Amino acid sequence: MVMPGAQSYGARHFLCPLASTFASSSYRYNMTLIKSISGIRGTIGGGPDEGLNPLSIVKFTAAYATWIRNRSTEGKKHRVVVGRDARMSGPMVKSIVVGTLMSMGFDVIDIDLATTPTTELAVTNELACGGIILTASHNPKQWNALKLLNERGEFLSDEDGREVLRLAEGEAFRFASVDSLGKVIVDNRYKERHIGRVLALDLVDVDAIRAANFRVAIDCVNSVGGLVIPDLLYALGVREIFKLHCNPHGNFSHNPEPLPEHLNEISALMPHARADVGFVVDPDVDRLAIVCENGEMFGEEYTLVAVSDYVLSHTPGNTVSNLSSTRALRDVTERHGGQYAASAVGEVNVVEKMKETGAVIGGEGNGGVIYPALHYGRDALVGIALFLTFLAKKKMKVSELRATYPNYFISKQRVELTPGIDVDAILDSVKQRFAGERVTDIDGVKIDFADRWVHLRRSNTEPIIRVYAEAHTKAEADALGRELIDIIQSSHD
Repeated sequence: MVMPGAQSYGARHFLCPLASTFASSSYRYNMTLIKSISGIRGTIGGGPDEGLNPLSIVKFTAAYATWIRNRSTEGKKHRVVVGRDARMSGPMVKSIVVGTLMSMGFDVIDIDLATTPTTELAVTNELACGGIILTASHNPKQWNALKLLNERGEFLSDEDGREVLRLAEGEAFRFASVDSLGKVIVDNRYKERHIGRVLALDLVDVDAIRAANFRVAIDCVNSVGGLVIPDLLYALGVREIFKLHCNPHGNFSHNPEPLPEHLNEISALMPHARADVGFVVDPDVDRLAIVCENGEMFGEEYTLVAVSDYVLSHTPGNTVSNLSSTRALRDVTERHGGQYAASAVGEVNVVEKMKETGAVIGGEGNGGVIYPALHYGRDALVGIALFLTFLAKKKMKVSELRATYPNYFISKQRVELTPGIDVDAILDSVKQRFAGERVTDIDGVKIDFADRWVHLRRSNTEPIIRVYAEAHTKAEADALGRELIDIIQSSHD
């Protein structure tokens, strides 16, 4: 059975199973080290030129520290916040990152086990000049990553990220003398501070949540969500919590990406526990999936839709999501009298568009809620607090709330690329073919039809063109995606 808002995943369509060129010159197909403007990620282990190993961690951390130093006031003491999720490689990676920052003359605010949004908040609270989050997000346990933040606690821009990559490639950094080494300041209080900031928001109504007497099930996939989500729920007035995989040992009990096919346990638990709502987070707690009382998925795309519906009902204004997110957000925004805008894919692009349009809420269709009243970052904690408040005030079941929104289905398919293929020429030919429709080309090519859309974009991490399509039925979305794949293949031939 396909749940409302569920995503369908089509077959992989091959042009040739080989690699094309990417932003990082060192990237090769099937390699386990990926460099991008957002940071560096890879699998743990391997030789000196493979994976996320101590050598690559030192090199990239030093490049980031150099970038900070180059843009900072002379003589200013540099401070960087470091937080990590609970994956097994975390202590090892953190020790190398912290030691490298100290060797570059930086003081380190070590908040240790912390969510990505918690780390973002800590950067601004500490008046730090940056932050590093050690998390591979939804990737399996063998992966880890360094995600880089600026002094605003936001991910680096494209220009800044490319500068860090350039510095790393050229090894253009110098280590500090013994008298200039940095120090470590341990601070384990940021979980409580983050929860306190969420509870202080005007649109979070603890009394309403407490009065609703909710029974809540959670799946925190054995990471830092297991430390913070129960405490958040108790602070919000939830009396009964049914916990799955809350022990933060990092040996994930299931695939950590919060997609329906990975969430059978909580789906089965919901009716058995007579839970009113279920919440699922990824390892770094910036994505939120919701489960209905009957065990059906609310639809990860609809997390942002529902939260936006609540926010807009009290704070009229604009919204933003990326080009590959559901049209339902646009529908809800316009119903409240606001304007919807789409950004290129990627959190940094969503944030930029939100600032440009003065959006009161935004995010990404993968369950990422960005609420500027708190901070400009995807945050599952604020998503949970706002959703529970909304549910308490609506006085309806989660499945009934889901039924109030337009029903769309997203199909995700892909075309693998031949070395040397001219992707820009392919995308241009698609643009010309659909010139009579509404075409957006800020990130690949998106074609908006009256009742459906399709988005083609080149992946930054794999030699593929991603093909996203949305329509009112799964069959229509799949068919639209296949139609565009046929066009791509015919243009290549």
